[in-house]
This record gives sequence, structure tokens and C-alpha cells, in this order.
Amino acid sequence: MSTAAVPTPVNAAAKLTRPMEITVFSHSALLYWWPVWVTGYILALITYLEGQIVQFQNAAVVIHPSKNLGVIFTMVCILVIVLTNATARGLASAMVITIILALTFLFAYLGWWEKIFDLVERLAIFMNLGFYVFFSTAVFIVWALGVFMFDRLDYWVFRPGQVVHQMVFGGGSRTYDTRGMSVYKLRNDLFRHWILGLGSGDIHVAATSAGGNQHFILPNVMFAGRRLNAIQELVSMKPDENLGVVPMTVGEPS
Repeated sequence: MSTAAVPTPVNAAAKLTRPMEITVFSHSALLYWWPVWVTGYILALITYLEGQIVQFQNAAVVIHPSKNLGVIFTMVCILVIVLTNATARGLASAMVITIILALTFLFAYLGWWEKIFDLVERLAIFMNLGFYVFFSTAVFIVWALGVFMFDRLDYWVFRPGQVVHQMVFGGGSRTYDTRGMSVYKLRNDLFRHWILGLGSGDIHVAATSAGGNQHFILPNVMFAGRRLNAIQELVSMKPDENLGVVPMTVGEPS
């Protein structure tokens, strides 16, 4: 005699497999400084392969004969500094792009690009192999310590009915009830989040406590958009809906 298989309800199966604890790490602006050390190491390799030894009074250094390498590295550093400190979200990002395109066509119409390129052609910046290696290594060490160590000392844990803000140094931890809490992703800054952050985002948390409404922004969360729905679902759940603990981490570079 055969026994009919009892199908598992779809909702119950989803509850058993969905994450019941999500840890979110936010990062400092150091997250977006990876183009500096990546570019520096690439230019160091080019200088090592194609550079020439130049003898100074007290030392012999390896310098690439092209002045373009130093200009490229300088421009990358300037762009990273500007893009990590200037914020343009949503419609503002579109307006910035529109203005840049408009100025591009205007300069072309007025014939200014030839003069600008002529000035750039006269610009000569030379950096030796030692500078590229030392500066890029220093930036990489600071970047790695910030992203993989110091940024992990302050994080948020989302559970059904509860959100915990963990502060390893100085603050201990603080727990918030999710009743009346809202969690949403702020509009992206096209340049910072998509070009430098490779899909990062800022998450806004509005919590209600005895002292009134409190608002927190979790900046520079890696892959924020991918798990936002799961975070919002946990916030809306009650503690007794926790059918199983499936931890998940959000905001760490893969």
C-alpha cells in the first residue's frame, strides 16, 4: 500500500530557510579608497618593467620616462577625495551627470578642449618606483585595517522583534524593539555607491524608545540592496515567529 506524500506548506518552508538573524556592518569612507592603491600598484609594475634608472646625488631611483603615469595617479587621488566627500543622491546625481555632459558639449562647441589638452600635455609629474610601492602599500594597510578590522567593531544585528547595536569598544550594546521601527535604504549616490562602492548603500533605521523617536544611518553597507527585504521582514516579525536561526552577514566585502 502506497502512502501519499504530504506536501510541505510553502510559507512554512520559506520560514525555515529564510535568515532569522542578519548582521549588518557599516563602513567608513575608507571603503572607497581601493582605486588609489590598486592604481598605485599597477603603475609600480609598469615603472618596474619599463622604467629607467636615474642617478641623483645620494641615490639611484627607477622612474618611468612617461609623464602620464604621475598625472594619472594624481588625478585618481583627487577624484577619490572629491567623490568620497561630496554627496549627490538620486535626482541630484542625474543633475550632476547632465551638467557634466552639458559642459562637455559646450567646451567642444567653443573649442576649449584643445587648449585644455594642450595644458595637460605640458603638465609633467614624475614619481619613482619607491613612491608608488610605499604610498600604495601604506594606503592598502590603512584600507584593509579599516574595512576588515575597525569597521567590524561596531555593527547591528537584526532579529525577529529585536535590533541590537553592538559596540565592541566604549558602548557595549543597545537593544531596540522593532515595534513601529522602519528600515529603508537611502537613495544611492551614483559616483560613491556604484562607481567606488560597487553596489554599497546607506541604510536608515528609525526606532521608537522611551526617549522618543531615534534615527540612525548605517553608512556604506556593502550589498545593502540585496538583503533589505529580508531585514524589513525580520523587523516586521514577532519574536515567536523565530522558527530557526539562520545567521547572515551583510556589509562585508566578499
